[in-house]
Amino acid sequence: MATENIPASSEAIGPEEDFTYVEGVGKIPRDIYKYVKSDPLGDLPRYSYHIVIQHFVTFVTFLVLAATGLTLHFADLWWAPIIMKLFGGIDMARVIHRVAAFLMVVASIYHISTILGGTFYKIMKKQFDFRRTQIPCLKDARDIVHDIKYFLGKEKNRPKMEKFMYKQKLHYIAILWGTFVLVSAGTTLLFPELMATIWPNPRFAQDLARLMHADEAIMAITVIVFWHWSNVHLVPGRFPLQWSFLTGKITREHQIEEHFLEYIRNLDEFPEEKEYIKKVLKEKGFETN
Repeated sequence: MATENIPASSEAIGPEEDFTYVEGVGKIPRDIYKYVKSDPLGDLPRYSYHIVIQHFVTFVTFLVLAATGLTLHFADLWWAPIIMKLFGGIDMARVIHRVAAFLMVVASIYHISTILGGTFYKIMKKQFDFRRTQIPCLKDARDIVHDIKYFLGKEKNRPKMEKFMYKQKLHYIAILWGTFVLVSAGTTLLFPELMATIWPNPRFAQDLARLMHADEAIMAITVIVFWHWSNVHLVPGRFPLQWSFLTGKITREHQIEEHFLEYIRNLDEFPEEKEYIKKVLKEKGFETN
């Protein structure tokens, strides 16, 4: 059981240090991540194998969709014929694009089924905890303000964040919206006769779908390349690659720094981790139980 913001002793830590008391361990300073050892492949569980598979399929199909889709959309530019040849010509590129789109839809259905099924199971077992989900909450807004102050030098430590911090929740919402737009617009373009029986103005629906499919795809590529990949893999401490998307595990240092509250829960769930951090505290001269 953890108690937040207990004043630190001036002997062990500075009087302004922010730390958390954990029963059976002691007072854990907020910057303890600076002293722990981490395996680049990950130390603690983060994603189930279901999520790892879904992410991998989505990642691969996204790359294929981006390569074929942009080439088809910008077919009149000088580089498009070169890329088109790699896919076997324009007709084959269309086929590959549609197959990849189908696989991404399958991965999305798989993901939704996993989330809903897993949530229902946890509710039935009385193990559901919304704090460990992607559900946005008021704390995320406070964490954003706190984090901005930290990067401006106004706060000593980063906020104590949950399993999914505010940036990851924004990523997730963006992916949900982008997938919905791309799938609905792509379906409208692929099955015009069928969709004409659904949309009240079929011609307008086709024009809108053509516009939304291309623009949303370009936006998705921009967000993934310049925001998601940079935040996940290229930032200091993660470069050149964070292996969580393949191993399903997160490094101890990363979890403590950006998901401190989840780490505290892991101390209760994994006795060996509790013993490890207690050993680290003793070695560094911090007070332990």
